[in-house]
Amino acid sequence: MSRPGFVLEVDDRTPPLIVHEGQGFRLENFPLGTRVVYPPESLPTVPDVDEAIRDALLHPVDSEPLPALLRAGMRLTIAFDDLSLPLPTMRKPDIRQRIIEQVLTMAADAGVDDVELVAANALHRRMTPAELKHIVGERVFRSFFPQGLLTNHDAEDHDNLLHIGMTEKGEDVEINRRAAESDLLVYVNVNLVAMDGGHKSVPIGLASYKSLRHHHNAKTMVRSHSFMDHTKSHLHHSAWRMGRMLKDHLRIFQIETTLDQEVFPSPYEFLMKREWEWSLRDQATMLAMKRGLAVAPDRLRHKLFHDLRAPYGLTGINAGETEAVHDRTIEMVHRQQLVEVQGQSDVLVMGVPYLGPYNVSSSLNPILATCLGLGYYFNSYRGAPVVRRGGAVILYHPLNEGFNQLHHPSYVDFYEEVLAESTDPVVVGEKYEQQFATDPWYIHLYRTSHAYHGVHPFYMWYWAAHAMDHVDEVIWVGADRRVAQRLGFRAATTLADALEMASGTVGTNPSITYLHNPPQILADVRV
Repeated sequence: MSRPGFVLEVDDRTPPLIVHEGQGFRLENFPLGTRVVYPPESLPTVPDVDEAIRDALLHPVDSEPLPALLRAGMRLTIAFDDLSLPLPTMRKPDIRQRIIEQVLTMAADAGVDDVELVAANALHRRMTPAELKHIVGERVFRSFFPQGLLTNHDAEDHDNLLHIGMTEKGEDVEINRRAAESDLLVYVNVNLVAMDGGHKSVPIGLASYKSLRHHHNAKTMVRSHSFMDHTKSHLHHSAWRMGRMLKDHLRIFQIETTLDQEVFPSPYEFLMKREWEWSLRDQATMLAMKRGLAVAPDRLRHKLFHDLRAPYGLTGINAGETEAVHDRTIEMVHRQQLVEVQGQSDVLVMGVPYLGPYNVSSSLNPILATCLGLGYYFNSYRGAPVVRRGGAVILYHPLNEGFNQLHHPSYVDFYEEVLAESTDPVVVGEKYEQQFATDPWYIHLYRTSHAYHGVHPFYMWYWAAHAMDHVDEVIWVGADRRVAQRLGFRAATTLADALEMASGTVGTNPSITYLHNPPQILADVRV
């Protein structure tokens, strides 16, 4: 159910509004009549997290209690979401740690001694030991990591992949062999947005490129429309077919969690408030931070933001059969994030902050900025996009080239070579995807270093395919013009300039909606 009361129409009393733009933000005066959609306030959190976890494990949905599924001599694998969730990184203890510790305690009580843990990172970069330790906690890390029992999934280790079969649509289902051959697979999820969880967990997080290519492609993505509604997303339809096939071959006990909106720790709470609610302290903090960021070197700004740890609270946890659990999860995500929005606008405005799922402890390069703005934020709707077909999207981000050579080596070549020839997601996919996906050097870096898979930049570009197909104009405020042009977009210095540039598409008096995020918003658009 969507929550009313978080939509504002700008009038002459409205103060300047915060707009994120990479490792910084600006105060923007929006035109009169602009519709501003704010994220809902946080839901109440569970009073006793450990008790809520225990209750979910002992009273699961459409499943026997976890202790009844455990027995001596069995093979147990615990998989968990990687560092791409939640954003920013959660303060210690991470909710996954607290769940995994209880699962391991129940396994020990049942006499289970063949246990391995695997991070479901698919084609994401391998996590460092420190990053793994942050998620699973010190005790679990010391007990499993030195023995090689806590690992990152390797989607290119073909000896340790198992091809399960083909779906009725001819899609390969191939996942981590250890997980596939286990007597029980426990999956620990963090459902930050409606797109996550369900059958997007095991069939994607533990998959190989051979499986992922069936749904992570431009033709599927442009047809998926909102990725936040798995009932309408073609990507999710494919994952659900794969997940239902896996159910015939593997016992999966799914554990899903939902979080509140507490993204920014003290003293940065003002970033989660509506501007007219700022206290004098909030205003002073905002001005000091804004001035400091304006003169701080890039390295210091990066550290300031990426060292933030979010004080998230747990709003719910469910365990058991995947689809039944996910139905409850989505209900809670909707309660937290849905905001009713009446009708579409000619122009959609969004700030693109410093952090997305694929640049944790790294840089948000132009391809990742495009994915975050036109992929994730644009698709944060249910029903219909916030902007009408043929309208315009205006985004704020500097689009610094700044590619991280450790994490994103294939992105550099994608940007320099592929996008120089074409920015059409279908064209670049058909011509270049296989080359990047099978490149031995990219595969070597993915397997032995901390690089995203060679095909990963294509997937980021595909995420934006629906938005590119839907609107006629994309303009970046404050962006490097040369970079914007390489991406196939335009750049403007100010919002007024951007609106003037878009006037040929949307007219001189367009309706405008500004999605004021983060925290997360899911616009429930009524057309």
